[in-house]
Formats: sequence, C-alpha cells, structure tokens
Amino acid sequence: MRLFEKFQGLFSSGKRGMDVELRFERVRSAVSGTMSNFYVSRDRERNNEVVGLKLCDPVKVDFFESRFRGLGKPSEGEIATTMDHPNVAKTYEYGVTNKGLPYLVMEFVDGPGVQLIVQERDEAAVRGKRLQMIREMATALAYVHRSEYIHRDICPRNYICSNDMSIVKLIDFGLSVPATKPFMQPGNRTGTPLYMAPEIVRRRATDKRVDVFAFGVTCYHLLTFELPWPSNDTTGKAALHHDTSPAADIFSFRPDLDRSLGAAVMNAMKPNVNDRTPDINTFIRQIKSAKSEFAS
Repeated sequence: MRLFEKFQGLFSSGKRGMDVELRFERVRSAVSGTMSNFYVSRDRERNNEVVGLKLCDPVKVDFFESRFRGLGKPSEGEIATTMDHPNVAKTYEYGVTNKGLPYLVMEFVDGPGVQLIVQERDEAAVRGKRLQMIREMATALAYVHRSEYIHRDICPRNYICSNDMSIVKLIDFGLSVPATKPFMQPGNRTGTPLYMAPEIVRRRATDKRVDVFAFGVTCYHLLTFELPWPSNDTTGKAALHHDTSPAADIFSFRPDLDRSLGAAVMNAMKPNVNDRTPDINTFIRQIKSAKSEFAS
C-alpha cells in the first residue's frame, strides 16, 4: 500500500487532499518537533485567522504508529481534537494534504515557549509567575490523564505561554497513547531523553507516572534554570543517569524555594516508580499551600 493511502486510512475521519499552499499563507516557521514542522500561518478558510499549522513527516509518523498496529490506536489528530480545556491548545482540524502529509490546524498561542525561557534563563519573564505557571501546567496534565491518555512527551518545549504570560497551554499529542494496558507494555521507548522516566529507557511497563516524572523535571528546570541530571548528551543515553545517579537537590540551586513546592518537585522525579508521586492530582494538592515560589 502506498504511503498516502496508508495515511488516508490512519486519518480516515479527518479531511483529505487539503492544498496547503492554496489555503494557508505561512507567516513564519516556529519550533519543530522530531516528527513534524510547525508554521504560524493565516488560514484563508478561517477568515485569515492566525493559526498553528503542523505538517508531519509521514515516514516518521508511520514508524511510530506501526508499533501499535492492530491495537486500534487513535491518531494524533483524533486525540488532540477531543481535548477541550483552557490550558490545552485547541486543535481545530486534522487530515492529510494533497501531497500525503498528515496535518493539524491548531490554536496559535502567541507567546514564548517554556523551552525558550529556560534556555535563555529569562528570569524577567517568569519572576513571580512560576508558581501559577506550574499550577496551570499541572492542571493541563491532570485533564489529559482524566481523559485517559498518557501524553508521553511532557517537557518545556510542549508548554507555550500567552504573550502577556497570563496563561500556559500544553501542546503536541504526537506521542500520546491511551492509558490502557495494550499501550503500556515494555518497549515503547519514546519521549524527550532529558525528561524521560527510567522505566521508559529501561523498557519496562509504563503508566501515567511517566508523565509525572517528566513534569517534575520540567518544573525543576523552570524553577532553577538547571537540570537535575546535568548532561551535554541529549540522546537516549542521557536518560540512563536518571536511575543510576541521584538528582541534584533542588534547594542546592534555590535555597529560597518554597519548601512544599521544592519537595513536591523532588518527589515527582523519584526514579523508582513506586516511590514517585502517584498521580498529578497529588502533586497539585502538595503545592496547594504555597503562596509564592520563592521566599520574599
């Protein structure tokens, strides 16, 4: 079967044969993922509304999806369009272009990604705002888990802020799977290595706690602008340190950090899944008493 026909089946409930050049005016490229390119675009079918246009690499998507063949896994578009939450970027439409590329049309969030903030160590952008950001980021993940999905790629790259920093939204369901036994078997070694739970890299059974671990590392990075396991390696080998060497104590970087917040972040990153914070709602309760991320 030709690749285009395979994707017609994979995206069967989405639109087919969309002409990208006819429909969209691409304004600029934005951050791209491992399986896609993302463009800020004007959508002529939506009254020139500025949207996010995600064009996926069909070979990479097919390689990822092939491991779940026969299990009835929903596509990224099918998962993303079911998400309806203030802290999750809305996906309006998905399908396959006339050139055989899977695509998604999404809400455009007009501010910086958390990845850019931590890379540039932009203290001015987040001063006094981190606690609220973390609460919104956790709320988004809690919604995904209530919807019975595992995101599988929680990291700073997949949280985007509004331009005025008043809201944070979760994006990218390209690696997401249903939170059911067939999709939690050992062997699905995907994610962003610096934030990856040990059970993924060790090819063990997984569950929603892989997202809790990645969320803990993401919060640590946002709070300190450092990683708990510093590494120049961004390949899968980086994740091998996550259960062979202890994480740097978050208070060693920020001794002024709220104690309940710091402890919650460290507990979320426990290498042993049975010692780890059991779910994201527990994390939310653990930081409920925090008034500010840092002592004044």
